[in-house]
Amino acid sequence: MTDETAGGPPADAPGSDQRPARGSRGPRRGGPGGGAGRGPGGPGGGRGPGGGQGRGPRRDDRNRNAGPEERAEGELVDKLVAINRVAKVVKGGKNFAFAALVVVGDKKGRVGFGHGKAREVPEAIRKATEEAKKSLVRVPLREGRTLHHDGNGRWGAGKVMLRAAPAGTGLIAGGPMRAVLEVLGVSDVVAKSKGSSNPYNMVRATIDALKEQSSPRQVANRRGLKVADLVGRRKDGASLGEVPAEG
Repeated sequence: MTDETAGGPPADAPGSDQRPARGSRGPRRGGPGGGAGRGPGGPGGGRGPGGGQGRGPRRDDRNRNAGPEERAEGELVDKLVAINRVAKVVKGGKNFAFAALVVVGDKKGRVGFGHGKAREVPEAIRKATEEAKKSLVRVPLREGRTLHHDGNGRWGAGKVMLRAAPAGTGLIAGGPMRAVLEVLGVSDVVAKSKGSSNPYNMVRATIDALKEQSSPRQVANRRGLKVADLVGRRKDGASLGEVPAEG
């Protein structure tokens, strides 16, 4: 039977360009195992899972400029103050590493700081934390919340000022100074940085100011007096340098 008897035009007749119905597409080039399709391809397939050009789970990039990070280890609390990427220029180019600054304290009057360098961020933080634990110093606190008296600290171009404050004042400090005072356990203090904003200098200057703190018990032991005598005269407004009259 010919095409004419079938009632339809011949396949090669003019106007017999038979196109697929709308909405029906031919086979995809990127089917299973295809090269450039967008379907779920196999090895070397499209952009689906497992494809050569697939967008798998994104790698979690480390935030190098993150703020202070707090982590508790037993009775000590360490806080990440700053982390920088450093480069060493060698003959073949540059070797990149990371430098971390960490402060450690027990929130009960002990504080220390340390810094470490490594090719990876976690290793640099670990080195800095271990060094900080070896440099802990004890600072006497008044009522466990504030300092006994005002103090100034300096290290290089860093200059800081610490002032005791009444209850309810809060921790008024910023940047590296706040991290040091938080791990120390101070809740009421007013701090001011008057020099360099370099975190290393600020931390060292803050520690220097805290080392100058003295409690009434320490002053009484140096002078051979009783703590009640010193505290009583301070409340009365008398000078601490006066020696009580013996009657």
